[in-house]
Amino acid sequence: MYKVYGDYRSGNCYKIKLMLHLLDQPYEWIPVDILKGETQSEAFLAKNPNGKIPVLELEDGTCLWESNAILNFLADGSEFLPGEPRLRTQVLQWQFFEQYSHEPYVAVARFIQLYQGLPEARRAEYETCHARGYKALRVMEQQLQSTPYLVGEQYSIADIALYAYTHVADEGGFDLSAYPAIRAWLQRVASHPRHVTMHG
Repeated sequence: MYKVYGDYRSGNCYKIKLMLHLLDQPYEWIPVDILKGETQSEAFLAKNPNGKIPVLELEDGTCLWESNAILNFLADGSEFLPGEPRLRTQVLQWQFFEQYSHEPYVAVARFIQLYQGLPEARRAEYETCHARGYKALRVMEQQLQSTPYLVGEQYSIADIALYAYTHVADEGGFDLSAYPAIRAWLQRVASHPRHVTMHG
């Protein structure tokens, strides 16, 4: 059975939890508290020398890290990862976009507000996160105005990667009222029969 080392409040960890539920794959969840420094322990660093969650531990003890890489591993051969090279590349395109243009702003604003209580020392950074986060949301909105999912007609790990922090963007002060296509897509993703919520 897979072991997942993670924090239920983390969007990056939620990606893995959601993927495993969509695949109906059993797993053991091992909670890790980043605020208590548990990712920097010697035991954890042996699993991921980069000291970050999530980590997926396979039955043979191999540890995989980086949430989007784990998604590609888990989804391989399933309906959530297209086999056709152009579509598969578009999935990767959105995953790289998520880690470079979306998560650093939407997730960091959420961390500053939800975890840290919006300290004055980080307010300027928070406002920068908003400007850049809204830019990322506009890119998503444009795509979702023309296709039901980020890569055409099929729910894929591109959607899982971007759903994770977009659906809790309000916890970072983002207002999605001006993004109707994103809001409809959030409902579409959440309507899957094997969907599970971040805290559920």
